[in-house]
Amino acid sequence: MVSKNEEYIVDIVDNGTDGEGIAKIDGYTLFINGAIKGEKVKTLVVKANKTYGYGKLIEIIKSSNDREEPICPHFKKCGGCALQHMTYEAQMRFKEEKVKKTLAKFGIANTNFEPIIGMGIPYNYRNKAQYPCQNGKIGFYSQRSHEVIENDYCYIQDEEADKLAKRAFELLMELGNICYDETIRSGLLRHIMVRVGKNSGELMLVIITNGNDIIDKEEFISKITGEFPSLKSVIQNINNDNTNIIMGKKCITLFGQDHIVDILGDYKFNISPLSFYQVNPVQTEALYNSAIEMANLIGSETAFDLYCGIGTISTFLSAKCKKVYGVEIVPEAIEDAKENAKINEINNIDYRCGAAEELIPTMYEEGISADVVFVDPPRKGCDQALLDTIIKMKPEKMVYISCNVATLGRDLQYLIENGFELKIVQPVDQFPQTAHVECICVLEGR
Repeated sequence: MVSKNEEYIVDIVDNGTDGEGIAKIDGYTLFINGAIKGEKVKTLVVKANKTYGYGKLIEIIKSSNDREEPICPHFKKCGGCALQHMTYEAQMRFKEEKVKKTLAKFGIANTNFEPIIGMGIPYNYRNKAQYPCQNGKIGFYSQRSHEVIENDYCYIQDEEADKLAKRAFELLMELGNICYDETIRSGLLRHIMVRVGKNSGELMLVIITNGNDIIDKEEFISKITGEFPSLKSVIQNINNDNTNIIMGKKCITLFGQDHIVDILGDYKFNISPLSFYQVNPVQTEALYNSAIEMANLIGSETAFDLYCGIGTISTFLSAKCKKVYGVEIVPEAIEDAKENAKINEINNIDYRCGAAEELIPTMYEEGISADVVFVDPPRKGCDQALLDTIIKMKPEKMVYISCNVATLGRDLQYLIENGFELKIVQPVDQFPQTAHVECICVLEGR
């Protein structure tokens, strides 16, 4: 029997979905963060349930060739980069296997799995950074906790955005603003968020507060804009709720515009604080171009872009289709999408605001149908009411873009059981150094 607080020497037989090492002790499963398949390690059991437990890595007795020294000194504590102890080649192999193993659990195995699309320089790629503020500190949450670890430099964030967030926090604290305490629901600063146009260079600073006025905000704005000339927008976001959700619904523009502009491919995009925009623009361009290329469009199609956000996929599709309908539940994102169509002089996109699972059945009843359907849902995947309507619609093709392979597998299984054939699975490394993987799946109606 495996016991808590006991040490064991174990062989790592696999890696789990979050990159953790998996060991077996007489059939008992032990998950060990930081261990790699093929290694022999000493571990301290920190939690022991009936059939599985968690171990802390104490010593690497036999190291894997896939191991490398993490570049970030906070790797062992921070909850962000779960795979930084693996070579980048090993990270990509892990993600390919993760996709295959997860889909196999849903009976999806004999299909065309393409090699993962990797990133040339897998660091400093993020265009959106959200930093919790706590007890006079700014940083990131430690693994499986709400304790903030101070971090002087984050290796996956844009460097200028990282500097802006830290300097903004420093100035706000100097002016007498205090951090929010979630235990007593008191204080002002909850999070600092920065968005950056990676190709335009424009910066947006969002100060997420508990609803009170920012102390000496005019002096703050004068100093921060003087130090960061690329700062085009300073916004206060109000979040009074006792929740883990970072952003509230109310935004107040304190300086400049209510959005920034970025360039993706041949197009410009307005990005506002609450809008969804893929966090890795280099890989996003590869993602969208690959998805559209695999759809093999001929130009006469009517396309649906569901969960369209600010209209990035719709915009790319507009040059390849006769008509595009974009659907998104966030009103601010739809406003951005409509404006993006204008600034790019696109006239063949019809954007509609609402839940896809509610709007698409109504549109289908009204006689609006699609030859090809693109979906890029949140992590929870597609609502069954939406999938049922797509099944009734019988489009020639469906392109499913997913950031969660588990809900992707569930939805693919349902679509295959109801008349679709899965033709291609294309993983894309949208989130280097983390265990997350993006997938493009192309299905055809039978």
